[in-house]
Amino acid sequence: MSPEPTSCPSPHAEGSGARHASPPPPGAVRGDDGSLKYHLLGPSLQKSGQDGVAEIIYNASKGSKFFNNESVKDQVLTEKIDRILARKRQLERTDLSHDLRRADAYVAELELGRDLSQAIVHIDCDAFYAAVEELDRPELKDVPFAVGKGVLTTCNYHARKFGCRSGMAGFVAMKLCPQLICLPLNFDKYTAKARGVRAILEQYDARFESASIDEAYLNITAYCEEHQMDPEDVVEQLRAEVHENTKITVSAGIAANAKLAKICSNKNKPNGQFRLASDRATIMAFMKDLPTRKVNGIGRVFERELDAIGVKTCGDIYEHRANLPKLFGEKAFQFLMQCYLGLGRTKIQPAEEYERKSVGTESTFKDMSNKDELRAKLWHTAEELEKDLERTQFKGRTLVLKVKLHTYEVLTRQSSPPFAVHRKDDLYKYALPMFTKLEKEIPGMTLRLMGLRVTHLVSMKKGPIDFFGLSKRTTSADTNPDPQRSKSTEITNKAEDDGEWEKEIT
Repeated sequence: MSPEPTSCPSPHAEGSGARHASPPPPGAVRGDDGSLKYHLLGPSLQKSGQDGVAEIIYNASKGSKFFNNESVKDQVLTEKIDRILARKRQLERTDLSHDLRRADAYVAELELGRDLSQAIVHIDCDAFYAAVEELDRPELKDVPFAVGKGVLTTCNYHARKFGCRSGMAGFVAMKLCPQLICLPLNFDKYTAKARGVRAILEQYDARFESASIDEAYLNITAYCEEHQMDPEDVVEQLRAEVHENTKITVSAGIAANAKLAKICSNKNKPNGQFRLASDRATIMAFMKDLPTRKVNGIGRVFERELDAIGVKTCGDIYEHRANLPKLFGEKAFQFLMQCYLGLGRTKIQPAEEYERKSVGTESTFKDMSNKDELRAKLWHTAEELEKDLERTQFKGRTLVLKVKLHTYEVLTRQSSPPFAVHRKDDLYKYALPMFTKLEKEIPGMTLRLMGLRVTHLVSMKKGPIDFFGLSKRTTSADTNPDPQRSKSTEITNKAEDDGEWEKEIT
């Protein structure tokens, strides 16, 4: 029976679309719960300026196993930041003139490669799963609801006004909005709708690139030249076509490269677009005041580390350029200097043309400790991985087992079978000893997540693989038989921006 479309009066300020300054990430101060509150709040809420949400989330989570695990992780990070600051103080007492010259030479080298000739677009479907559900159940349009039970996969914009967000535990979301309606996932429905979006995108760039089931990158330079149209007009037209044909709204960012386009697509959400002029001065000014967390590839951990040394915005990076390699490593230094300059890749290509690193699947479930049930879950996971390997035509030389304890602690184990594996019998056979060893190490082991992944891939057949979170371009989409399965089987691009630092993506 469909729920009554009741509206939940918001205890927080309306106008979540208004611009507010993000609360500064707390420093590495021991005993201060501020950093943990900031982490629990999440990036999507840090930008909304919703007073009181952090306190509600903190109090709702406090005492839970999830909270305890996050507290431990937060303390570990705080101690790491203490070490970074100690190292920074040491560097300040040394001669860094050589490091400064080296950094400036790298900046000059990057500038020589700046390409402002391309029109790159990032398309992001607005609250995609929720939007698809609303098409089947119009009564949900005016009430706060989410998709996902134990953990929210997404939520509509009414729910976001209360502080609900993707990745939030369901019990926390219910504290924020007691009238929240939670729907089960239906991947068949979402992939069918995504196929319709995909058909439109192909008309503008036949080689468009997927980032996930609801995101894509396009290079519309050729389309603009062929049709004598301005990029903004092209994207307006594209978005209108998507809405007319699928009833789904999309937001878009238009810029000189993929990194900037991704950032810009968030500027006028939902159902809007933003173009950043392809001009060096404009780009530098745009990046100067941009909080580091807005950049894809800078997660909560790296954000806190950067904040601790005084880097709050991309413009702050330059001042610290001499220290960065010694504090965070060469890859991080290169990535950050590209962020400072607003540089990114302009090459857009189908996801199947990227080199794939692994194939895996995982699922979450209610706390489970019965040994027979856990082995049945391991067998089921092996079955699902076999399907993914058959579909993607890979087998793997390394098998990785992942589990999440009821305390939210994540453990991984890996082994190297004597041959590349892809059949469920072999996957289970070589995963079972790792699992049995974990049981011995952790008496009474209780799990809430299990996954298997193979790496060091060997191709069984040359050909296209999953695209846009769907299937091969020339065939109909495969459907996901288990609605709680992770979408980790989708293609993950090398990085949505060339040079993206691999240290922290959360």
